[in-house]
Amino acid sequence: MKTYTFPYGTTNQHLSLDEEHVLLYLDSPQAKAVRDEEEAIRKSLYKPVSGRPLRECVKTGGTVVIVVSDITRPVHTDRMLRILVGELNLMGVQDEQITVLIALGTHRQQTREETEAVCGADMVRRLYIVQHDCHDESQLLSVGVTSRGNQVRINRLAVEADTLIVTGGISFHDMAGFGGGRKAILPGIAGYDTIMANHALALSDDEADGMNHNCDAGKLQGNPIHEDMMEGAAFVPPHFLLNLVFTASGSLYDVVSGTWDTAWQKGCEKLLALDGVPIPTQADVVIGSAGGYPKDINMYQATKAHMNAVFAVKPGGIMILAMACEDMYEPASFADWFFRDDLSQVLTEVKQHFTIPAFSAYKTRCIIRQLKAVIIVTEPQYFHVIRKSGQIPALSMDEAWGIARGLLTEDGKEASYTVTVMPYAASTLPLYTGK
Repeated sequence: MKTYTFPYGTTNQHLSLDEEHVLLYLDSPQAKAVRDEEEAIRKSLYKPVSGRPLRECVKTGGTVVIVVSDITRPVHTDRMLRILVGELNLMGVQDEQITVLIALGTHRQQTREETEAVCGADMVRRLYIVQHDCHDESQLLSVGVTSRGNQVRINRLAVEADTLIVTGGISFHDMAGFGGGRKAILPGIAGYDTIMANHALALSDDEADGMNHNCDAGKLQGNPIHEDMMEGAAFVPPHFLLNLVFTASGSLYDVVSGTWDTAWQKGCEKLLALDGVPIPTQADVVIGSAGGYPKDINMYQATKAHMNAVFAVKPGGIMILAMACEDMYEPASFADWFFRDDLSQVLTEVKQHFTIPAFSAYKTRCIIRQLKAVIIVTEPQYFHVIRKSGQIPALSMDEAWGIARGLLTEDGKEASYTVTVMPYAASTLPLYTGK
């Protein structure tokens, strides 16, 4: 027997498994974390992977806007910001010239405590920090129309900045292929209608389930959401990009900086080589975790684990996922859609009035429905939420595994089952090579 650890909120869940049945352990163990993160970030500003160094991209006498991720993205923003501001100060840019723009997309506004956690208390004290509001018309300016007819409206602070710097982390994204890069602009600081028009490109009338399957994790080629994002960001091209690449467990693996498009694409290649794991065989059971806080801050974020883990499990198989979801009901619209049983009606309504929470709920429910069972380890006060979504709640990994063993016995697989372990399922992408 071997005991496996699964991040759960700010703690861990554990489960002992018979190693004879463990088919794969999907992580990035070969990755070596960067020892001195701040030094690696600082060096990248002087020697970017593409384009000119930061000092040649900044108009020192004008305004500087730095776009940063929100609390749902654990991308070490405080470290990036501290180093960026320090370098800008050395160039002669004063704190008063700098604005930090938090790219909330359609997410809720942050509390002061959350903003301090993201940016660092010292930066909050020193700098002018603005939270983007996609519904606030006074914040938005029209900058162009994409080839797909998306009228792009972007936060005026970014549009009017003398120097625009975007930061973030590169991750797998279940619709746009990869996070980071152009996502800091669209959807990060775009208007609500612009964001919805972009994400609605995930729909397709050519597929039975109504989804465009080019809009999936790790896919850029032929992905209309990604292509529309690139066009939208090009209307307000950042002067400099700083993105971090992380291992599945959240350690810094590499830094990419420089031109907003080319440097980011190099980062995507690095992430795919690191956390895109080719698998020759799918398992009867996948046991995993979203990756702990903040990846499991709510079900909306945690379902990224479903969308990656499904590639590692056989059709009709079993999925076990640990997710604490301390903010389970955020956003409320996601929970509302997640509870609905009539998926054909959900698809009809999503096509009529697209929203990201509705589509994410629909996509997740489609995954749940194609499996024999999805068992969620979470807190007891959320058991009714899990049941209403067609999943099975459990208090612990041991309890969840007991339920799964019973289902395997029903299928006559009590001696022949296979298991794949994914402790960081939201950050690890199985690349199924079989047929």
